[in-house]
Amino acid sequence: MATAPRPALPLTFRAAGEGDVPAVVALVESAYRGEASRAGWTTEADLLDGRRTDAEMVRGVLAAPDSRLLLAESDGALVACCHVERRGANAYFGMFAVRPEAQGGGLGREVLAEAERVAHEAWGAAEMQMTVISVRDDLIAWYERRGYRRTGERSPFPYGDERFGVPKRADLEFELLTKRLG
Repeated sequence: MATAPRPALPLTFRAAGEGDVPAVVALVESAYRGEASRAGWTTEADLLDGRRTDAEMVRGVLAAPDSRLLLAESDGALVACCHVERRGANAYFGMFAVRPEAQGGGLGREVLAEAERVAHEAWGAAEMQMTVISVRDDLIAWYERRGYRRTGERSPFPYGDERFGVPKRADLEFELLTKRLG
């Protein structure tokens, strides 16, 4: 896979609003599902069909207390997003997506660092947590290079609930990854 060029301009971050919902859905879908996702390395197209998110799920994130949907823009164009949610003394990281053609150039690292900064500074979060499909070895290795550790704690994939996709394999489950902040 060729490394995509990084956006030429610096990233700016802002919180998403209702008007951003369609663009966020399109970005997340493009990064994980279907043929378009194969332009990047984070695709789940070989593991899952169906949708990764929808407008209702994104609106739920926007409405949730202690929840932020961060958008990363370059020259006014949406290039990445992530969800950060306060969960007690810790924070949860999810809905992370980088435009497929922009993957591989360091943009994801910047977005993850911003999410960690927000969680620590806004909420005093001691730890960032996330769940990753356990068979995503390359993705887990990427997080490990950024200081996350595998906990061995697993939870079942929601087979039969098409809001999370239509599995192409019978061995999917989530693994909890964590990183101390501060």
